[in-house]
Amino acid sequence: MKTLGLIGGTGWVSTVEYYRIINREVNARLGGLNSAKMILYSVNQHELRPATDEPGLSEFASYIKGIAKRLENAEADCLVFCANTVHLVAGIVQKNIGIPIIHIADATGKAILDQNMKTVGLLGTKITMEQAFYKDRLKKSGITTLVPDQSQREYINRTIMTELELAVLKDETRKKYLEIIDSLVARGAEGIILGCTEIPLLIKQSDCKFPVFDTTTLHAMAAVEFALSDENPANGSR
Repeated sequence: MKTLGLIGGTGWVSTVEYYRIINREVNARLGGLNSAKMILYSVNQHELRPATDEPGLSEFASYIKGIAKRLENAEADCLVFCANTVHLVAGIVQKNIGIPIIHIADATGKAILDQNMKTVGLLGTKITMEQAFYKDRLKKSGITTLVPDQSQREYINRTIMTELELAVLKDETRKKYLEIIDSLVARGAEGIILGCTEIPLLIKQSDCKFPVFDTTTLHAMAAVEFALSDENPANGSR
């Protein structure tokens, strides 16, 4: 079994979900007392905020790159950023390490293509919705991404920071998110990317008439596939 290197704490609420999903799936596949081999570096999110200006982006990338190198030196076989927004610097970090980054947009894109969809809506932080790093990654697979209007983006970003990342799940917020989802579908979205790893705690497939893509689960499952890619199905070992 390969060792996963997780960078979490961004925020801690969804990092818990990564740990739970990955271990649950490894145990389901291998049985017994099997669980995943992971090294988790959990940051203090209060001290770490992604930025889009050049100095801030450079500082953020340098910080994540330093953690990535620590995990690589600790013999992690890959990196898993436990947040969509952190993938803003995935390209920079990948150039400075010798182990692969399992990219959350790749896992999401595969699930979208598996459902033969070409146009999807994207919910997430303002950076994820407004910057090109996520949308361009999907575009390479032929997927067009729609985002909410400015006031909706502001609302989503604010509630992520002040509610979801604190494990505060309000019915009124869920209702508003569902209204935003309906507006994206009205504009042509065939499905919706829950592109912040806390959003799947608030919005479930059962809440929606249209397919939603839970990026936390999709990413965690991609990590499991990587971790078990060298397993012998006959005996669950190398």
